[in-house]
Formats: sequence, C-alpha cells, structure tokens
Amino acid sequence: MSRKKQPVEAQAIGAQITDTISVLMEQLQSALVAASGAAVEDRVAHYNALVAMAAEHVNLPHPALGMQLVPVDTVQGNDYNPNKVAPPEMRLLQLSIAKDGMTMPVVVADDSESGNYTVVDGFHRTTVVKTVKTVRDSLAGYMPVVKLNKSIQDRITSTVRHNMARGTHQVELSAKLVTALKKHNWSNERIGMELGMDPDEVLRLKQITGLAEAFADKEFSRAWQ
Repeated sequence: MSRKKQPVEAQAIGAQITDTISVLMEQLQSALVAASGAAVEDRVAHYNALVAMAAEHVNLPHPALGMQLVPVDTVQGNDYNPNKVAPPEMRLLQLSIAKDGMTMPVVVADDSESGNYTVVDGFHRTTVVKTVKTVRDSLAGYMPVVKLNKSIQDRITSTVRHNMARGTHQVELSAKLVTALKKHNWSNERIGMELGMDPDEVLRLKQITGLAEAFADKEFSRAWQ
C-alpha cells in the first residue's frame, strides 16, 4: 500500500507547490504594477533580481538565460580583439538597433581589477549604445549583458568562436589571437580543438600570416603531436 500511496502524496505536494507559486506570481505581478512608477534604477534592480531567480530556478547551463542590465559605461572593450566593421555595415547595425532595439545581449566577463565588465562578444553593439544618444536613452543608460566568466585565454577562444560562427572572423585577427594563446602556453592541439580548426587550417594560418616566430618552439605536422 505504501508504494501506491507515495506517488499520490508526491503529486499532492507538487500540486500544492504549483498553487503556492501561482499565488505568489499574482502577488508579484500586482506589486510590479504598483512599482511601475519607481525610479529606473529600482526597476532595473527588480528586473535583474527576477531574472537571476528565474535562471536559478530553471537550472539550465546557458548564460543567455541569466541576462542582466548593467550601466553601459561599465562595459569596456577588450585589448585582444581588434575586429573591424566597414562603415556601411556599422551604419546598418546602428539602424538595426535603432529600428528593432537590442535583440542580442552583449557577452561580457567580470574585470576583477576595475570592477567593470570586459566585452567578450558584442563590441560594436556596445559602441552603438555608447555613442548613439537615441539608442542610449532608450535603454536608460543600461546595457543588456550575459556573463561568461572564464580565464583570459578561454575568453579569447570564446571571442574567436563567436566571430567565426557569424562568418566575420578575419585572418589577421585569427593570427593575433592564436599568437596570444601561444603566449599562454597553449599547445597546438589545444588551440585547434578550442577554435574548431584542423591541423591543415592552423598550418595555413601560420603560412598566410607569418606566425613562424610564434610557433618557433615546435614544428607543425599534419597530425597533432
């Protein structure tokens, strides 16, 4: 009898929890409506707390589920990704954000030294929000971000992957970032694995961009050492 009774009890407890959450959600909704006239910084604080709580509740390992709003002036570019966008594309990006709003958050990492945030992906979106007054004002001076807190070398590879996934990564930029990874004592195999490159691709990169000095410590072969 206990085996049959236990699922029923579990279902009853689950239903009770669901009902409790529904009541609390209704109360929260009423409270948020009542606070709709609060200062923007207070509403942003409410938003960030609610999103963080929801992300923890859903418990899925994807940074996008925990998007936060941070002051745009606390978001700074990094010093390892000199990616360039041609003026026409930059104007199109500006128009897109002006017309459609921010549809993708900027990926950032905490900067422990300054207490600010360093861009991992989204430098040009950040530039638009910082410099175009109408866009900045529409966001009340905030930037939607998701945090990807990793070591500097892991952030470099994340930047490369984001750029390459969009098909916008430049050969010269790839060379610069691969060189930076070598300075962090990453092996050729690890670089290839993390950047999604096979040995031939990294070899061509070396030949095209003159990375011989960066790889002088080891000889490249067509198979990982």
